[in-house]
Amino acid sequence: MSTLAVFLIAVGAADICRRLTGVRWVPLATGPVAVLACALLGGLWRLGDIVLLTATAVLSVLWVLLSARAERTGTHQGSALTTFGLGVGLPLILAGWTSPVGGLIARWLHWVGVGDLDPDRALMIVGVVLLQLVTANQLVRLILGAVGAVRPAGEPQPSDRLKGGRLLGPMERLLIVGLGLGGQLGAASAVVAAKGIIRFPELNAQRKEENGSGIDAVTEYFLVGSFASWLIAMAGLVLALP
Repeated sequence: MSTLAVFLIAVGAADICRRLTGVRWVPLATGPVAVLACALLGGLWRLGDIVLLTATAVLSVLWVLLSARAERTGTHQGSALTTFGLGVGLPLILAGWTSPVGGLIARWLHWVGVGDLDPDRALMIVGVVLLQLVTANQLVRLILGAVGAVRPAGEPQPSDRLKGGRLLGPMERLLIVGLGLGGQLGAASAVVAAKGIIRFPELNAQRKEENGSGIDAVTEYFLVGSFASWLIAMAGLVLALP
């Protein structure tokens, strides 16, 4: 599972860099650098670790390239989603090749007084938290694009009628993960219910406009996007739980 955590950290950091900078090579380099840093800090230097981490670094670069192309053109979402699926699936299938996280990460956890926290789980929590930020938004957008609920960048979007989604999505997912890790699964489910209640008046007030984003398109965008976002948060919570 350590390699899966590293993959989530790599793509999470790369996607944040892609949003913060317009320099193309920075996010492309961020993924491999994050993989190398995790390997150094976690003592992941066995042969199986090296093989899987090399694949992880390559997949992080492909993810940045393919997801950016899908966002720009509004097509080829399947290629980006497949790349992300491989990045998640390979470490799970070949988990027996990986070694436990140790090195400086384990020593630091002991030094700060949380030595009872498993280093593998600590690394996974970091990866899951990063996943809920920009990367999850990107995954939701790719899923919406695959079902035809979004258009290429620069065109009017159904999301234009639902303000704040790109900010509320990460906040909502982080809240679900945080409450779940704290053992408050009931409160996490309340967050899901609250979103529907809050958005309902806004959806109900929508009318057909000249740009073609009517109530049907906006409702599809909201439902598909919300369920995809919740599934990502729940999947991250499953990975982060002991």
